[in-house]
Amino acid sequence: MDLLRSLPLGLYLEQPITWMHKLDPRTKLAWLMSFLAAPFLATVEWRIGLVVALMGLTMSAKIPLRVWRQQMGWLTLLCVYVGVLIAIAPDGLNVNPQPRFPENELVFSQQPAQMAPLPAEKPWYSRLLGGGSNEAKAAPKLPQPTDYHYVVAKFGVFTITQRSLNLALRFATLLFTLLYSTTLYLLTTAPEEITAGLEDLLEPLRRFKIPVTEIALTLTLSLRFIPLVLEEFQNLVRSIRTRAIDWKKLGLKRTIKVWVLVAERLLENLLLRAEQIASAMKVRGFTSPDRHRVEWHELQLRHWDWVSLGVLALLWIARLAWGTETS
Repeated sequence: MDLLRSLPLGLYLEQPITWMHKLDPRTKLAWLMSFLAAPFLATVEWRIGLVVALMGLTMSAKIPLRVWRQQMGWLTLLCVYVGVLIAIAPDGLNVNPQPRFPENELVFSQQPAQMAPLPAEKPWYSRLLGGGSNEAKAAPKLPQPTDYHYVVAKFGVFTITQRSLNLALRFATLLFTLLYSTTLYLLTTAPEEITAGLEDLLEPLRRFKIPVTEIALTLTLSLRFIPLVLEEFQNLVRSIRTRAIDWKKLGLKRTIKVWVLVAERLLENLLLRAEQIASAMKVRGFTSPDRHRVEWHELQLRHWDWVSLGVLALLWIARLAWGTETS
Protein backbone atom coordinates (compact mmCIF):
# COMPACT_ATOMS: atom_id res chain seq x y z
CA MET A 1 0.00 0.00 0.00
CA ASP A 2 1.53 3.26 -1.15
CA LEU A 3 -0.50 6.16 0.22
CA LEU A 4 1.62 8.73 -1.59
CA ARG A 5 0.45 7.27 -4.91
CA SER A 6 -2.96 5.78 -4.18
CA LEU A 7 -4.20 8.69 -2.06
CA PRO A 8 -2.51 11.88 -3.38
CA LEU A 9 -4.61 14.32 -1.40
CA GLY A 10 -3.10 17.77 -1.18
CA LEU A 11 -0.05 16.78 -3.25
CA TYR A 12 1.36 18.88 -6.06
CA LEU A 13 1.81 17.44 -9.55
CA GLU A 14 5.22 18.61 -10.72
CA GLN A 15 5.24 16.87 -14.11
CA PRO A 16 3.80 17.34 -16.67
CA ILE A 17 3.30 21.09 -16.56
CA THR A 18 -0.19 21.82 -17.89
CA TRP A 19 -1.84 25.09 -18.82
CA MET A 20 -3.43 25.17 -15.38
CA HIS A 21 0.03 25.18 -13.80
CA LYS A 22 0.91 28.33 -15.71
CA LEU A 23 -2.02 30.38 -14.44
CA ASP A 24 -1.52 32.85 -11.63
CA PRO A 25 -2.42 31.36 -8.21
CA ARG A 26 -4.75 34.29 -7.50
CA THR A 27 -6.69 33.51 -10.68
CA LYS A 28 -7.01 29.85 -9.73
CA LEU A 29 -8.04 30.85 -6.22
CA ALA A 30 -10.83 33.02 -7.67
CA TRP A 31 -12.02 30.04 -9.72
CA LEU A 32 -11.87 27.80 -6.66
CA MET A 33 -13.94 30.20 -4.56
CA SER A 34 -16.44 30.41 -7.41
CA PHE A 35 -16.78 26.63 -7.59
CA LEU A 36 -17.28 26.52 -3.83
CA ALA A 37 -19.88 29.30 -3.75
CA ALA A 38 -21.78 28.77 -7.01
CA PRO A 39 -23.68 25.58 -6.00
CA PHE A 40 -25.46 27.27 -3.10
CA LEU A 41 -29.03 28.37 -3.93
CA ALA A 42 -28.51 27.06 -7.47
CA THR A 43 -30.72 24.83 -9.59
CA VAL A 44 -30.04 21.15 -10.10
CA GLU A 45 -29.17 21.73 -13.75
CA TRP A 46 -26.57 24.31 -12.76
CA ARG A 47 -24.98 21.98 -10.22
CA ILE A 48 -24.74 19.20 -12.79
CA GLY A 49 -23.17 21.71 -15.16
CA LEU A 50 -20.49 22.50 -12.56
CA VAL A 51 -19.64 18.80 -12.28
CA VAL A 52 -19.35 18.55 -16.08
CA ALA A 53 -17.21 21.71 -16.13
CA LEU A 54 -14.78 20.24 -13.58
CA MET A 55 -14.45 17.09 -15.62
CA GLY A 56 -13.92 19.17 -18.76
CA LEU A 57 -11.16 21.19 -17.09
CA THR A 58 -9.43 17.99 -16.02
CA MET A 59 -9.59 16.55 -19.54
CA SER A 60 -8.48 19.78 -21.22
CA ALA A 61 -5.47 20.13 -18.91
CA LYS A 62 -4.31 16.64 -20.01
CA ILE A 63 -3.60 15.54 -16.46
CA PRO A 64 -2.25 11.97 -16.53
CA LEU A 65 -4.82 9.24 -16.10
CA ARG A 66 -2.86 7.63 -13.27
CA VAL A 67 -3.21 10.84 -11.22
CA TRP A 68 -6.88 11.69 -11.42
CA ARG A 69 -8.36 8.24 -12.12
CA GLN A 70 -8.32 7.11 -8.51
CA GLN A 71 -9.28 10.52 -7.16
CA MET A 72 -12.24 11.02 -9.47
CA GLY A 73 -13.12 7.31 -9.44
CA TRP A 74 -13.38 6.95 -5.66
CA LEU A 75 -15.07 10.33 -5.32
CA THR A 76 -17.60 9.50 -8.03
CA LEU A 77 -18.33 6.16 -6.35
CA LEU A 78 -18.85 7.94 -3.02
CA CYS A 79 -21.19 10.52 -4.56
CA VAL A 80 -23.21 7.85 -6.38
CA TYR A 81 -23.52 5.81 -3.18
CA VAL A 82 -24.69 8.83 -1.18
CA GLY A 83 -27.06 9.87 -3.96
CA VAL A 84 -28.68 6.43 -4.19
CA LEU A 85 -28.98 6.24 -0.41
CA ILE A 86 -30.76 9.60 -0.25
CA ALA A 87 -32.97 8.77 -3.25
CA ILE A 88 -34.40 5.59 -1.72
CA ALA A 89 -34.80 7.14 1.74
CA PRO A 90 -38.25 8.46 2.76
CA ASP A 91 -38.72 12.08 1.78
CA GLY A 92 -40.72 12.92 4.92
CA LEU A 93 -43.77 14.42 3.19
CA ASN A 94 -46.09 11.61 4.31
CA VAL A 95 -45.31 12.14 7.98
CA ASN A 96 -48.15 13.73 9.94
CA PRO A 97 -46.76 15.21 13.15
CA GLN A 98 -49.09 14.90 16.12
CA PRO A 99 -49.09 17.54 18.86
CA ARG A 100 -47.94 16.35 22.25
CA PHE A 101 -50.54 18.38 24.14
CA PRO A 102 -54.09 19.37 23.11
CA GLU A 103 -54.53 22.79 21.55
CA ASN A 104 -56.98 23.94 24.24
CA GLU A 105 -56.30 22.16 27.54
CA LEU A 106 -59.22 23.93 29.28
CA VAL A 107 -61.79 22.58 26.84
CA PHE A 108 -60.13 19.16 26.97
CA SER A 109 -60.40 19.07 30.78
CA GLN A 110 -64.12 20.08 30.70
CA GLN A 111 -65.16 17.18 28.50
CA PRO A 112 -67.69 14.76 30.02
CA ALA A 113 -66.36 11.67 31.69
CA GLN A 114 -68.47 9.40 29.49
CA MET A 115 -68.31 9.74 25.73
CA ALA A 116 -71.42 9.64 23.60
CA PRO A 117 -72.28 6.17 22.29
CA LEU A 118 -71.26 5.41 18.75
CA PRO A 119 -74.02 5.09 16.16
CA ALA A 120 -75.14 1.55 15.52
CA GLU A 121 -73.65 0.00 12.44
CA LYS A 122 -76.00 -1.18 9.73
CA PRO A 123 -76.19 -4.95 9.19
CA TRP A 124 -74.28 -6.46 6.30
CA TYR A 125 -77.47 -7.39 4.39
CA SER A 126 -78.65 -3.74 4.28
CA ARG A 127 -76.72 -3.23 1.04
CA LEU A 128 -78.56 -6.12 -0.58
CA LEU A 129 -81.88 -4.58 0.39
CA GLY A 130 -80.98 -1.19 -1.06
CA GLY A 131 -79.88 0.40 2.19
CA GLY A 132 -76.60 1.61 0.73
CA SER A 133 -78.04 3.38 -2.26
CA ASN A 134 -77.67 6.77 -0.62
CA GLU A 135 -73.98 6.32 0.17
CA ALA A 136 -71.49 8.32 -1.82
CA LYS A 137 -69.90 6.43 -4.66
CA ALA A 138 -66.16 6.45 -5.30
CA ALA A 139 -65.07 9.16 -7.68
CA PRO A 140 -63.87 7.87 -11.04
CA LYS A 141 -60.20 8.20 -11.88
CA LEU A 142 -59.75 11.06 -14.29
CA PRO A 143 -56.82 11.31 -16.71
CA GLN A 144 -53.99 13.58 -15.60
CA PRO A 145 -53.57 16.82 -17.60
CA THR A 146 -49.76 16.45 -17.60
CA ASP A 147 -47.25 13.60 -17.48
CA TYR A 148 -46.04 14.62 -13.99
CA HIS A 149 -45.85 11.84 -11.41
CA TYR A 150 -44.68 12.41 -7.87
CA VAL A 151 -43.52 8.80 -7.53
CA VAL A 152 -40.71 8.35 -10.04
CA ALA A 153 -39.99 4.66 -9.47
CA LYS A 154 -40.81 1.94 -6.97
CA PHE A 155 -38.70 -1.14 -6.27
CA GLY A 156 -40.36 -3.29 -3.65
CA VAL A 157 -40.17 -1.43 -0.34
CA PHE A 158 -38.04 1.36 -1.84
CA THR A 159 -39.78 4.34 -3.42
CA ILE A 160 -38.08 7.15 -5.32
CA THR A 161 -40.09 10.36 -5.38
CA GLN A 162 -39.52 13.70 -7.03
CA ARG A 163 -38.43 15.25 -3.75
CA SER A 164 -35.98 12.48 -2.80
CA LEU A 165 -34.48 12.40 -6.31
CA ASN A 166 -34.05 16.17 -6.32
CA LEU A 167 -32.42 16.07 -2.89
CA ALA A 168 -30.10 13.23 -3.95
CA LEU A 169 -28.92 15.10 -7.04
CA ARG A 170 -28.33 18.26 -5.02
CA PHE A 171 -26.28 16.61 -2.31
CA ALA A 172 -24.24 14.35 -4.63
CA THR A 173 -23.28 17.17 -6.99
CA LEU A 174 -22.48 19.49 -4.08
CA LEU A 175 -20.21 16.87 -2.50
CA PHE A 176 -18.38 16.22 -5.78
CA THR A 177 -17.92 19.93 -6.53
CA LEU A 178 -16.61 20.85 -3.09
CA LEU A 179 -14.12 17.98 -2.85
CA TYR A 180 -12.86 17.70 -6.41
CA SER A 181 -12.45 21.43 -7.07
CA THR A 182 -10.20 21.69 -4.00
CA THR A 183 -8.23 18.60 -5.04
CA LEU A 184 -7.74 19.94 -8.55
CA TYR A 185 -6.54 23.27 -7.18
CA LEU A 186 -3.97 21.63 -4.92
CA LEU A 187 -2.92 19.31 -7.73
CA THR A 188 -1.98 22.13 -10.11
CA THR A 189 -0.74 24.77 -7.66
CA ALA A 190 2.48 24.54 -5.66
CA PRO A 191 2.24 25.25 -1.91
CA GLU A 192 4.54 28.26 -2.28
CA GLU A 193 2.27 29.69 -4.99
CA ILE A 194 -0.79 29.20 -2.79
CA THR A 195 0.73 31.02 0.15
CA ALA A 196 2.18 33.77 -2.04
CA GLY A 197 -1.21 34.39 -3.63
CA LEU A 198 -2.99 34.40 -0.28
CA GLU A 199 -0.42 36.75 1.22
CA ASP A 200 -0.87 39.15 -1.69
CA LEU A 201 -4.66 39.06 -1.39
CA LEU A 202 -4.53 39.54 2.38
CA GLU A 203 -2.15 42.48 2.14
CA PRO A 204 -4.84 45.09 3.01
CA LEU A 205 -5.32 43.38 6.40
CA ARG A 206 -1.93 44.62 7.56
CA ARG A 207 -3.56 47.95 8.36
CA PHE A 208 -5.52 46.18 11.10
CA LYS A 209 -2.29 44.67 12.52
CA ILE A 210 -3.11 41.16 11.35
CA PRO A 211 0.04 38.98 10.95
CA VAL A 212 -0.40 38.15 7.27
CA THR A 213 3.17 36.88 6.80
CA GLU A 214 2.91 34.56 9.82
CA ILE A 215 -0.35 33.14 8.48
CA ALA A 216 1.22 32.54 5.06
CA LEU A 217 4.26 30.82 6.58
CA THR A 218 2.08 28.60 8.77
CA LEU A 219 0.00 27.61 5.75
CA THR A 220 3.14 26.77 3.75
CA LEU A 221 4.46 24.52 6.50
CA SER A 222 1.06 22.85 6.87
CA LEU A 223 0.86 22.01 3.17
CA ARG A 224 4.42 20.70 3.22
CA PHE A 225 3.60 18.57 6.27
CA ILE A 226 0.79 16.60 4.59
CA PRO A 227 3.14 14.20 2.69
CA LEU A 228 5.09 13.61 5.91
CA VAL A 229 1.92 12.54 7.72
CA LEU A 230 1.06 10.09 4.93
CA GLU A 231 4.59 8.74 4.89
CA GLU A 232 4.69 8.13 8.64
CA PHE A 233 1.30 6.42 8.62
CA GLN A 234 2.36 4.29 5.66
CA ASN A 235 5.56 3.18 7.41
CA LEU A 236 3.68 2.19 10.56
CA VAL A 237 1.13 0.14 8.59
CA ARG A 238 3.93 -1.63 6.74
CA SER A 239 5.72 -2.40 10.00
CA ILE A 240 2.55 -4.06 11.34
CA ARG A 241 2.10 -6.08 8.15
CA THR A 242 5.65 -7.44 8.28
CA ARG A 243 4.98 -8.89 11.74
CA ALA A 244 2.11 -11.04 10.36
CA ILE A 245 -0.14 -10.53 13.37
CA ASP A 246 -3.05 -12.95 13.66
CA TRP A 247 -5.85 -10.53 14.51
CA LYS A 248 -8.40 -13.29 15.16
CA LYS A 249 -6.37 -14.72 18.03
CA LEU A 250 -5.78 -11.31 19.59
CA GLY A 251 -9.41 -10.53 20.19
CA LEU A 252 -11.13 -7.17 20.24
CA LYS A 253 -9.48 -5.81 23.39
CA ARG A 254 -5.91 -6.60 22.32
CA THR A 255 -6.57 -5.36 18.79
CA ILE A 256 -7.71 -1.99 20.12
CA LYS A 257 -4.63 -1.87 22.34
CA VAL A 258 -2.34 -2.48 19.34
CA TRP A 259 -3.93 0.31 17.31
CA VAL A 260 -3.75 2.67 20.27
CA LEU A 261 -0.01 1.99 20.44
CA VAL A 262 0.23 2.66 16.69
CA ALA A 263 -1.60 5.98 17.10
CA GLU A 264 0.73 6.99 19.94
CA ARG A 265 3.76 6.09 17.84
CA LEU A 266 2.39 8.08 14.90
CA LEU A 267 1.89 11.13 17.10
CA GLU A 268 5.41 10.83 18.50
CA ASN A 269 6.92 10.58 15.02
CA LEU A 270 4.97 13.60 13.77
CA LEU A 271 6.02 15.70 16.75
CA LEU A 272 9.64 14.62 16.16
CA ARG A 273 9.38 15.65 12.50
CA ALA A 274 7.92 19.01 13.48
CA GLU A 275 10.72 19.58 15.98
CA GLN A 276 13.34 18.71 13.36
CA ILE A 277 11.80 21.17 10.88
CA ALA A 278 11.73 23.90 13.52
CA SER A 279 15.37 23.26 14.44
CA ALA A 280 16.45 23.31 10.79
CA MET A 281 14.67 26.63 10.18
CA LYS A 282 16.12 28.14 13.35
CA VAL A 283 19.69 27.12 12.44
CA ARG A 284 19.32 28.69 9.00
CA GLY A 285 18.24 31.99 10.54
CA PHE A 286 14.46 31.81 10.00
CA THR A 287 13.70 33.19 13.45
CA SER A 288 10.80 35.30 12.19
CA PRO A 289 8.73 35.28 8.98
CA ASP A 290 9.96 38.72 7.90
CA ARG A 291 13.66 37.74 8.01
CA HIS A 292 15.47 35.76 5.30
CA ARG A 293 12.40 35.69 3.12
CA VAL A 294 12.73 33.84 -0.19
CA GLU A 295 10.46 34.90 -3.04
CA TRP A 296 9.66 31.63 -4.78
CA HIS A 297 7.31 32.97 -7.44
CA GLU A 298 6.75 36.30 -9.09
CA LEU A 299 3.06 37.09 -9.11
CA GLN A 300 2.03 38.73 -12.35
CA LEU A 301 -1.25 38.54 -14.23
CA ARG A 302 -0.60 37.55 -17.83
CA HIS A 303 -2.77 37.34 -20.93
CA TRP A 304 -4.39 34.01 -20.14
CA ASP A 305 -5.08 35.11 -16.58
CA TRP A 306 -7.16 38.03 -17.81
CA VAL A 307 -8.95 35.72 -20.27
CA SER A 308 -9.81 33.26 -17.49
CA LEU A 309 -11.03 36.07 -15.24
CA GLY A 310 -13.24 37.33 -18.06
CA VAL A 311 -14.71 33.85 -18.51
CA LEU A 312 -15.27 33.71 -14.76
CA ALA A 313 -17.16 37.02 -14.87
CA LEU A 314 -19.39 35.67 -17.66
CA LEU A 315 -19.95 32.54 -15.62
CA TRP A 316 -21.21 34.54 -12.65
CA ILE A 317 -23.46 36.64 -14.87
CA ALA A 318 -25.03 33.44 -16.21
CA ARG A 319 -25.27 32.05 -12.70
CA LEU A 320 -27.16 35.09 -11.37
CA ALA A 321 -29.36 35.34 -14.47
CA TRP A 322 -30.38 31.72 -15.06
CA GLY A 323 -28.88 29.54 -12.35
CA THR A 324 -30.56 30.93 -9.24
CA GLU A 325 -33.28 28.75 -7.78
CA THR A 326 -36.67 30.41 -7.51
CA SER A 327 -38.72 29.50 -4.45
